[in-house]
Amino acid sequence: MVADISIWLLLGLFVLGAAAFTLSTISGGGGALMQIPILNALLGTGQTAQVINLGTFISRPSRIIIFWKYINWKVFWYYVPSAMLGAIFAAWLFSEVKIYWIQLVVGLFLVSTLVQYRFGKKERSFPVALWYFIPLGFFIAIIGTFTGGMGPILNPFLLNAGIDKEELIGTKSAQSFFLGIAQIGSYAFFGLLTTKLWILGIAMGLGAIVGNLIGKWLLQRMSKLAFRRWLITIMVLSGIVLIVKAISEIVS
Repeated sequence: MVADISIWLLLGLFVLGAAAFTLSTISGGGGALMQIPILNALLGTGQTAQVINLGTFISRPSRIIIFWKYINWKVFWYYVPSAMLGAIFAAWLFSEVKIYWIQLVVGLFLVSTLVQYRFGKKERSFPVALWYFIPLGFFIAIIGTFTGGMGPILNPFLLNAGIDKEELIGTKSAQSFFLGIAQIGSYAFFGLLTTKLWILGIAMGLGAIVGNLIGKWLLQRMSKLAFRRWLITIMVLSGIVLIVKAISEIVS
C-alpha cells in the first residue's frame, strides 16, 4: 500500500498544504475547505475529509505556538467541550448520514456575509454572547468531521464577539487542535484511517506548517480592514464551494 504512493502526490500535497494554510492564516480560515475540490479529484470523496483533518491537526501545534499570546481562553472553553462531542458523534455517523442540505444552508449563509459586513467596512453585523459558542462547537464539529473543513462558518460569530486578526487566528487554532484530537481519535476508533491516509495527511501537515509561518509574516503587515476583507472573501468562496458540492450531491 505504501509503495503505491507517488512521490509526486506527496510533493503536491505538501505544496497544497503550504498554499492553503498561508491563505488560511491571512484570512481567518477556509484553507481546508478550498482544498476539498482538489483532493476529491486526487483521492476520491471517501478519503478527503480524513486527509484534510490529519494535515490540519499535524499543523496546529505550530500555529498555536505562533499565536499563543493572542488566544481568547473564554471563547475556547465555551466552544471546545461541545465541539469534541460533536466530532465523536459525527465520526460514528460518518458512513450513514447525508449532510448536503446542511452544507447548502451553510454555504448560503457564508455567501451572505459579503452583504452583512459590506465587504469589510462594517466590523459587526449581529450581537454574539459567549454561550452561543456551545451549540456552535457541536454543529461545526459535526459538519467539519464529515467534510474536512468548516472553519469559515465560525468567523462571523468571532468577529461579532469582538475577536479580530491575530486573536481570531490564535483562538481558532487552539479550538481546532482539541477538536482534531476528537476527530482523529474517532476516525481511528471507527476504522476510517489507513497507513496510506496517515502518510498523505503527514505530507499535507508538513506543508501546512510552512504555510503557517509564511501566513504569520504576512498577517503582521496587514491592517484590520485588509484582514476583514480577506476573511470575507474566503467566507464567500467557501460558501460557493459548499453550495456547488451540495447541489452536485443532491443531483447525483
